[in-house]
Amino acid sequence: MSTRASTLDWYGCATFRLRTAEGLTVWLDAYLDRVPDAEQSGVTVDDVTAADWILVGHSHFDHLWGAERIAARTGATVVGSYESVRVLAAAGVPEEQLIAVGGGERVALDPSTSVRVLPGLHSCVWSSQPMPPADEVCLGETGLTLQERSERMRALWAGFGAMGDDVRAHMQAADQGERGDGGALVFVVETSGGSLLFQDTIGCWSGVLARESPDVAILAVAGRGNRDGEPVQGTTADFVAEQAAALGARTVVPCHHDDWLPGFSRPIDTAPVRAAIERAAPGTSLVDLGYASGYELFR
Repeated sequence: MSTRASTLDWYGCATFRLRTAEGLTVWLDAYLDRVPDAEQSGVTVDDVTAADWILVGHSHFDHLWGAERIAARTGATVVGSYESVRVLAAAGVPEEQLIAVGGGERVALDPSTSVRVLPGLHSCVWSSQPMPPADEVCLGETGLTLQERSERMRALWAGFGAMGDDVRAHMQAADQGERGDGGALVFVVETSGGSLLFQDTIGCWSGVLARESPDVAILAVAGRGNRDGEPVQGTTADFVAEQAAALGARTVVPCHHDDWLPGFSRPIDTAPVRAAIERAAPGTSLVDLGYASGYELFR
């Protein structure tokens, strides 16, 4: 067995690169190219020369956009929802490089590595508080119909057009057709050294998550949380801590908390999340990564 360590690099938003001890390169989401005035990770899609697999959590542009070019350059196979696969096929990614999943599948990545796919939920981005500070209490907005949520979403997307020329150009470049989130997925990557759970948006089916026990969990810590289809009543910090306690992971790595689209997103202070995890899951540590830090997993 290799004595090398598995490493995890964060490149902003919910995009990570996992390198296993055996040398497999797995990208988790693919959103690397940002608007010019966003903080930059130092790596763009054009810089990516190595990828064996790309696991895409859902179909929004800040997760999927870039996968089509990485797949074309590297020959990587993309695992994602049926909507993500439809979008990528329309962008010219060959069918043999696409695996559509909906939750419940196990995909072999190499002889030492596999990924289990779980159904997830997207954050309540349609909420009147779509990006609250982590310690802000959010209440109400339960019981809304799909039509009511969709109407709010249309207003949200229309708002991007008022955010300046750079954002409009960015949204046009990232436009991959009219779609929703495509059905959010959670991935559990099982390696020779340990297991890593990847959740790229702050929503979950609590019964599904409670059955998992990864060594490391990447959890989204920005947005109005979605528990079992309804907006969380309380704070983002407490919801993340609730998930951490259910999972029992030794380490939680936050994601989606940098200012990836200024004017819409906001940098999220993770200190309240850390404090909430210390209360609810005292055996779990929050490890807040910097960009491209080469964090050693499963230590």
